[in-house]
Amino acid sequence: MVEINAKIVKELRDKTGAGMMDCKRALAESGGDIDKAIKYLREQGIATASKKAGRTTSEGLIFAYIHPGDKLASSSR
Repeated sequence: MVEINAKIVKELRDKTGAGMMDCKRALAESGGDIDKAIKYLREQGIATASKKAGRTTSEGLIFAYIHPGDKLASSSR
């Protein structure tokens, strides 16, 4: 098992924008190799996105209004 330290996790987070635990898991799966960890994260992201693609929105309404004076107000129902 490869030692995963905070420095390498931070480096991966900076490159990918993924969460800390996701980066740590990806590094553990890839044996500490950043390039393989990036590939692992991409593969996991695609799998996650495909699971969410079938969901539908059955309730709610979201709208935005820009107030004169450049203030933004939004509301949802």
